[in-house]
Amino acid sequence: MAHRAPLLIEQYSPAWPMTFERERERLLAQLPAGFVLEHIGSTSVPGLAAKPIIDMMLGGPDLVAVDRVVPRLQSLGYDYRPEHEVAFPQRRFLAWPLSRPRQFHLHAVQTGAAFWNEHLAFRDRLRADAELAGGYAALKRELARQYGDDREGYTLAKSDFIRVPLMGKTHR
Repeated sequence: MAHRAPLLIEQYSPAWPMTFERERERLLAQLPAGFVLEHIGSTSVPGLAAKPIIDMMLGGPDLVAVDRVVPRLQSLGYDYRPEHEVAFPQRRFLAWPLSRPRQFHLHAVQTGAAFWNEHLAFRDRLRADAELAGGYAALKRELARQYGDDREGYTLAKSDFIRVPLMGKTHR
């Protein structure tokens, strides 16, 4: 069943990076060596408005290793959502806490895979270009108004904006 709460875009909070760091330490302390955890998404970009959910990307040596840690993540209170693998078979998606509202979305992938590289590249472009980040914030606010509680529509509507910076272009 789809989650039907309205999309909420909040002003940037300096608590978001601190919240990520605490969760990063908690998770990595429970995982085998060779895993890394990055703060991604809008909450990772200083000053950028965002949905108040911390997106994290867990990188492992390969998908076999990622699959092996999913039960451990579940034991730490993460809700594993395998239905998301239909759209992204190279990603394991988990969310915390088990019930809504969620505080963390965890995207577990192979370090260095396309998903990994593209998400870090987009984050880094937003961090480096305040004008691009401002345009993205304005788009997200407009799409949240337009799509209401339709998260899939909202996400799809952002995809062209996200693709352009990855190809080395800007929205000027």
